Amino acid sequence: MQFTCEKSALSLAFSVAGRTVAQKSALTALEGILCRAGNQELRFTGFNMETAITYAVEAEVDREGSCILPARLFGDIVRRLPEGPVTVAVDNQFKVSIKGGYAAFQISAQSSEDYPELPDVGEGRGVRIPQGAMKELINGTIFAVSDNQSRPVHTGVKFEVEPDAVSAIAVDGFRLARRRYATESSLDRRMSFVVPAQGLREVEKILQDSEEELTFQPGQKHILFQIGSATLICRLLEGEFLDWRRVVPAESPIKLTANIADLTASIERVGLIVSEKYKSPVRCLFSNQEVYFKTNTAIGAAEDQCAIAGDGKELEIGFNGSYLTDALRAAPGEEVMLELTNGVSPMVLTPVEDKYDYSYMILPVRLRNS
Repeated sequence: MQFTCEKSALSLAFSVAGRTVAQKSALTALEGILCRAGNQELRFTGFNMETAITYAVEAEVDREGSCILPARLFGDIVRRLPEGPVTVAVDNQFKVSIKGGYAAFQISAQSSEDYPELPDVGEGRGVRIPQGAMKELINGTIFAVSDNQSRPVHTGVKFEVEPDAVSAIAVDGFRLARRRYATESSLDRRMSFVVPAQGLREVEKILQDSEEELTFQPGQKHILFQIGSATLICRLLEGEFLDWRRVVPAESPIKLTANIADLTASIERVGLIVSEKYKSPVRCLFSNQEVYFKTNTAIGAAEDQCAIAGDGKELEIGFNGSYLTDALRAAPGEEVMLELTNGVSPMVLTPVEDKYDYSYMILPVRLRNS
């Protein structure tokens, strides 16, 4: 195998594929990156038995072939080569020659026959939506994914595909996050599936904030994402996901409007004396046109207030401050609607503007008497 490729393109392709290389594995082939050269193209693949990324890049291929390159060593070498064309040649004994500018290296590779087959997603028609829309669906929900392995299905994000929209939902037992993207044209199908958070974080890194489309295609046990030159395959999670429509309050008697930036800043200030060691809920008192925040820990006390639109009817309720700020940071726009029922029911954050479609539900924390 022999090929020549621009250093910048080669380094990018190798680094993207390298995100899913197994750090330590009983199968040593998985600690490397599979390289296939043919049809004037290079394809690099990293696979950790859970998630695989393949990245394609144009190259001048003089001899077609394949091998497993050492992920860290080959990547380090390419990154340090001067800008310009890089020539890589692999002989029958899998000795690798790398040349770029005046620099030259010789390293060893492995036979591609030792690399396991990637999961087969099967035939099917993929769903196409803008990359920017998928990025918003992921980063608007993934923060609420559970890390409790006793319910593996909740360690991922559930996607619901309808003819006119794609929704993403995440839950962790204390909060729920839902984002919805309305499509401009009919998707002509209905389906739902749960993608592991680990795989989605890799998808998010590849996505661009653009109208360029990506394709996702769920199969029986795996899902494939095609994003430009990158292809990502990861397993789907099985199990019964929470019926979120039944737990989100349909109607709340108290509805207040607040500026997202001002509300976030007030909660963050009060939360400065809260830590993993000194935990304490943020006590919220919703009054007429104002919300008051207060908290006490072993290291001190803090209080603040923020203007709101509406009458909170002196409702007092406690929340985990970081859960509140996570939801506020994920909410698009400048204002948010706070929907409340009583001191023991969840608070739901919903959009003020019709162009957004989301709901963030946070369960309250029981407060001690003052």
